[in-house]
Amino acid sequence: MSDLWSVLLQTLTASGAAALLLAVKAVFRDKLPPRWQFAVWGVLGAVLAMPAGLGGRYALFNWPLVVETARSLLTGEHGALARVAAPVPLPRPVLPETAAEWGYLLYLAGVLGLLAWNLGAYVRLRSLLRRGVPAAEAPIRAVAERYGLPVCPAVEVEGLATAFVCGVFRPVLALPAGETADEKVLLHELLHLKHRDAAWGLVICLFRCLHWCNPLLWHCANLAGNDLESLCDQRVLERLEGEERRDYGRILLAMADERYARTPGTSSIANGGKQIRRRIEAIARFKRYPRGMGLVGLCVALVLAAPLLAGTRAQAVRQEGGVTGVHGAAAMASARTTYCTTYAGALDTYAKAVLDRNVLYRAMCAPLEEQNALAEQLRRAQERSAWPPESDWDCGLPGVPQISSGYQIYNLRQKEPDVFEGLVVVELAGPPEGAQWHPNGYCWIAFQPVRTEREGRRWVTRPLAEFQAVEAYGWMQLPSRCDELPNLVFEDQAGDFTVQVKWQTTCRVDSYETGGSMFFSSRVFRTTPQPQGEFTACYQHTSLTAVYTGSPERRKEIRSVGASCAPMTQGETRPQLRNPGGENSSGSSSDGESWGDQSGFDGETQNEIFLGGGGTGFEGSDAGSWAPPDSYAADLYINGEKTAELTLLPREEGVS
Repeated sequence: MSDLWSVLLQTLTASGAAALLLAVKAVFRDKLPPRWQFAVWGVLGAVLAMPAGLGGRYALFNWPLVVETARSLLTGEHGALARVAAPVPLPRPVLPETAAEWGYLLYLAGVLGLLAWNLGAYVRLRSLLRRGVPAAEAPIRAVAERYGLPVCPAVEVEGLATAFVCGVFRPVLALPAGETADEKVLLHELLHLKHRDAAWGLVICLFRCLHWCNPLLWHCANLAGNDLESLCDQRVLERLEGEERRDYGRILLAMADERYARTPGTSSIANGGKQIRRRIEAIARFKRYPRGMGLVGLCVALVLAAPLLAGTRAQAVRQEGGVTGVHGAAAMASARTTYCTTYAGALDTYAKAVLDRNVLYRAMCAPLEEQNALAEQLRRAQERSAWPPESDWDCGLPGVPQISSGYQIYNLRQKEPDVFEGLVVVELAGPPEGAQWHPNGYCWIAFQPVRTEREGRRWVTRPLAEFQAVEAYGWMQLPSRCDELPNLVFEDQAGDFTVQVKWQTTCRVDSYETGGSMFFSSRVFRTTPQPQGEFTACYQHTSLTAVYTGSPERRKEIRSVGASCAPMTQGETRPQLRNPGGENSSGSSSDGESWGDQSGFDGETQNEIFLGGGGTGFEGSDAGSWAPPDSYAADLYINGEKTAELTLLPREEGVS
């Protein structure tokens, strides 16, 4: 926790867990054994010990939505996101300037002050115990041997009203001076010693200090301490019989002193007069719980732990009404807290924001420094009475998108750790302004280079340039090679021919679902973002061509052109390539090999000859697996005869 908003996020998350635990404990108050009544507090302890939002999940509820909405309403700030890096406060190296920064300083001072006060109380108590005199060991050892319990040094101290154990690593049993300690009191304290209950007291004290401004968690800390004493009572009563149990109750009635009941690092048979009554009532209804109740308690703890520790992911709220005031703040807070946890999810969310022209979807994958501008754009859209307001995001697309065709990510490449670049490509429903409708077999597509990278826990997408529109032949919602888009080109020269391999990749997060009736079905593209998505449709496409660069006179001597190629890694032995076969044949294999032979090269206008190629699908979203080869080995055939062995190297200017 490094600012007031992260403190609020952590304590709200814990408060939700505490409220659920209190409700469950109220239902099972007389039904679960004391050891499980205390054990279920461990679930709350785990929530308090984990940073809120670990793994993008929150206990029970989307608490970041509450925090970020409050921040936006109070400060007008949208370009921030509360992050809890640690469940303890972290010092800030700068002087406070805003009210929130002063508030965090006040909170931090409260934590340090309360820690100092508790430490001082413990130091004073240890100093008092050092002035005590050694107590008689015989009665203590007799109780310990009778019940099989450990012992520790014991001292008698003037002014003590009750016995207690002080310390975790070097515990001391403190006894009132001039009094003979009852065997049952010694049994209670030695059981505290055996189970190291003083350590649990320290943990409870620490959480009390960290959340000093949260009365609900203070209440829970008090209840946990009381349950710890009730658990020790249960252990005592299990070792006593008949009249001894009633005597134990009478002893508790005489110990209503609260002087050291809450001192950290101690465990005392007396935890305050208000709690003694409840403990007496518990003794009156004491019973030995059957063994099966332990399984019931475990089940209750597991059922509680599932929603509190596994939590729930934040979900984007699509705002259908007005977006000013509370609604606008909540809509933007919902968008930026539903952040993308994968780079595939960030690209999917950005592409769908483009298709849907949805400013809230864009906010889900936008860097924090762009959030204020997006919030302003959302506000202006409402003022213009655009409907729905979130459909008025100007993403720079040069036309109306064809939503049913979806999108493709072309040429995705990893540039450095946690940084990827590629092209977002969508089909347009019509030509851009000033352009003509495409001829048969062609369509208009728009592409934009983008970069996706980590921003803390979020993956964000940034456009690197404006959208460009081109006419493409045969581009569909299905993945395919697109020669009108940038390719990575591998090439080498042999005589009058340049042999080339054009290399592309496509990928997307699957967003299609089947709809229709029993007689007619169709695949429908869903524009709902998948911020945790992974790429499920990934393909590599290659195109093998030969480009003639010689004189027109020599073209007449060429009856056929053929070539074969295969990817090659640096340092690898050159593979044995196949003969492309007869005239007008082509093919490819799943390992990236391509071949083809074309005849009828008349030499009048044809310079580039397509010989072969294909596409290979692959699984997984690791962009490293889509890296292009270092080079291609290729063989060139003229008129059916092999004329050259080539090594095709990447041409830099061909890279998207």
